[in-house]
Amino acid sequence: MAEEAVPQQMNYIDEVVLKKRRNNDQWAITRRQRLEQKIQKKKSGFVIKKPEQFVREFRDKELDLVRMKNRVKRKRKTSLLPESKLIFVIRIGGKNDMSPTSRKLLYSLRLRKLYTGVFVKANERIMDILQKLEPFVTYGYPNLKTVKDLIYKKGVIKLDKQITPLIDNNVVEQALGQYHIICIEDIVNEIANVGSHFKDVTKSLCPFTLNKAEKALQGKKKRYTDGGDAGNREDHINELISKMN
Repeated sequence: MAEEAVPQQMNYIDEVVLKKRRNNDQWAITRRQRLEQKIQKKKSGFVIKKPEQFVREFRDKELDLVRMKNRVKRKRKTSLLPESKLIFVIRIGGKNDMSPTSRKLLYSLRLRKLYTGVFVKANERIMDILQKLEPFVTYGYPNLKTVKDLIYKKGVIKLDKQITPLIDNNVVEQALGQYHIICIEDIVNEIANVGSHFKDVTKSLCPFTLNKAEKALQGKKKRYTDGGDAGNREDHINELISKMN
């Protein structure tokens, strides 16, 4: 006679245990959400991008590289160096639509952030770089008043790897005394006249952080002479700097 099958007993789980598991699961989800929120806050401007955004940005970068090559082929009217040896360059664009080559050139000018500016000495190399970076920068020839205003209002210098505002002549002497530059006015004169220690002085100065000029800059990548924001403004750069200073 066949033995009768003994039904298997279901494992009984206490209701308290089930409730505890649910609470633990909910706690884990909440903790993860909070952690993700903290990470989100640390990454300022961090946004989850859609696939089509990546495709668009990739195409924009490729287009930027093609346009750069075309600008290089284009004969530059500024093949002759400008009368002014001093140029002030402001970064006005470039992020997702910038090719790695453009970014590298911007970084070589120390323009890592939007609306930062630097003094440079006009030469063939600089004019070639500015032509390549045309959609992302605007530049021109600052006068003595503009140089003075920038240095006194926005000047920041590196001293012993520390960033220090230019508010004390002692700081200037410590940083640049070896070049016989001992006060802020000496810095102004050295830059305005593109003196023999121009490179040493500009290297010691941090890029100038400017304010965004809402009405002066419309976000147009066309050349300034064609009604846009970019490229050479010549003496009109002084007006823009006064609005951004």
